[in-house]
Amino acid sequence: MPELPDVDVYVAALVSRISGSTLEKVRLNSPFLLRTVTPPLTAVEGNRVAGVRRLGKRVVIALHEDLFLAIHLMIAGRLHWKPKGTKLAGKIALAAFDFTTGTLTLTEAGTKKRASLHVVRGESDLAALDRGGIEPLDATLDGFRAALTRENRTLKRALTDPAIFSGIGNAYSDEILHAAKLSPTQLTRNLDDGETARLRDAMRGTLIAWRDRLTAAAGEEFPERVTAFREGMAVHGRYGKPCPDCGSPVQRIVYAENETNYCARCQTGGKLLADRALSRLLHEDWPRTLEELEELRK
Repeated sequence: MPELPDVDVYVAALVSRISGSTLEKVRLNSPFLLRTVTPPLTAVEGNRVAGVRRLGKRVVIALHEDLFLAIHLMIAGRLHWKPKGTKLAGKIALAAFDFTTGTLTLTEAGTKKRASLHVVRGESDLAALDRGGIEPLDATLDGFRAALTRENRTLKRALTDPAIFSGIGNAYSDEILHAAKLSPTQLTRNLDDGETARLRDAMRGTLIAWRDRLTAAAGEEFPERVTAFREGMAVHGRYGKPCPDCGSPVQRIVYAENETNYCARCQTGGKLLADRALSRLLHEDWPRTLEELEELRK
């Protein structure tokens, strides 16, 4: 799922391409994409673009007449910049937005169509789409601590909850926790002041570094290779590969559709976190440390 750094790069690319242009037409290839009825989709046609911004993980295109297009890409949705009037072809093509400067297309791979488009009028209706999390890059240390400890959750769950932090998902939460050298299962209210400050700094540093890196990689081109698995990530998507800091194999906790990746030596004092499925299977034979895991493999 595109997260804060990826969405910010999309926004920057769109600002340079559609600011001040006119949205001439919206073509839908899937009626399930549009999640609102009022105002009608036709209301946005013929309106000039007033700006582009990020709202959580959404790309928001602001138009004159106080109208907004809010696009949520979910897991497999992606944006593409094409020559004006490009045809929508194939099952993955969901929509095209024809501007005077070119056409923005929205695709979604896979059979589960989760991407969404909301058309709303007014800042208050747009704000209703916001889950309420604080902006990670704007958070003061006190604001960060207050948001983090509002509920006693695991750090992984807290970082990925849009009602707590805006724009962070599975991939960058793994990277943030590795940078902070904290366990994904540590409880938010168990952190001391030093750990809280370290986590906040890791959050800001990780998100800014990746946003800058992705911006540099895109250059003047529209970002086309948006993925949750980036070359250069420390732990996310790198199960079994060496941690760049200590060389230990990256571990994982598997959920229904996601997994948490972490380094046991750097983040949990060498302790292996129980994988729900394997723990049930192995019971007492579940290895508790990296050393026990190596012995089991032998």
